[in-house]
Amino acid sequence: MRLFLSCFLLMSVFNGFSQETETIEEGEKVKIDSLYREDQFYFGFTYNALQQKPAGLSQDKFSIGLSAGFLRDMPINDDRTIAIASGVGFTYNNYNQNLFISESGEMPVYSIIDSETDYSKNKFAQLLVDVPIEFRWRTSTYESHKFWRIYGGLKFSYLLYNKSVYSDSDSKIVVLNNKDFNKLLYGLYVSAGYNTINVYAHYGLNSLFKSANIEGESIDMKSLNIGVIFYIL
Repeated sequence: MRLFLSCFLLMSVFNGFSQETETIEEGEKVKIDSLYREDQFYFGFTYNALQQKPAGLSQDKFSIGLSAGFLRDMPINDDRTIAIASGVGFTYNNYNQNLFISESGEMPVYSIIDSETDYSKNKFAQLLVDVPIEFRWRTSTYESHKFWRIYGGLKFSYLLYNKSVYSDSDSKIVVLNNKDFNKLLYGLYVSAGYNTINVYAHYGLNSLFKSANIEGESIDMKSLNIGVIFYIL
């Protein structure tokens, strides 16, 4: 009888310890699952195309864009597969084209370079600070960061710096911080893919220029940026 009671008490202790361990493990799992976020650094590379170009304007070389920043993830459902995110980043956009920008009495002057003019470079470039606000859908879990995603939203960009450069065999003309460029730009964007690499597209909703014109015709060009974006946790 004493042996039976001893075995019974020993089994009760082990059973209680096992239940307590299981409860702790479940509690830890629930805690981890309730707190995980998809906060991410991002890096993007795009081809930049000008839209709604004035007559005669063309892009004759590859125009690139580079972007980088950080996004804070804010899940809005229990499974944490739907979220809202915002953050801050920087974008450098370069546009090679045949819009000649010069100055006359500190006032910008615009014209189209004809096809017979021989020049080596003609471009304008912009450096912007970005504030994206996006809606997110993904198939992520707290156990794996490899998942399908579709992110999209609105991006506001403030122009920090711009530079126009024209050069040929005889001269080089540089215009810095042209006031005719719009300071505040905004546009819609979407990214989609699996794991780290995703396709990306951004369309500007307002014009790159606010007051530029060619012989009285307003320059109302918008940007279309298509490329890839990398998300890194």
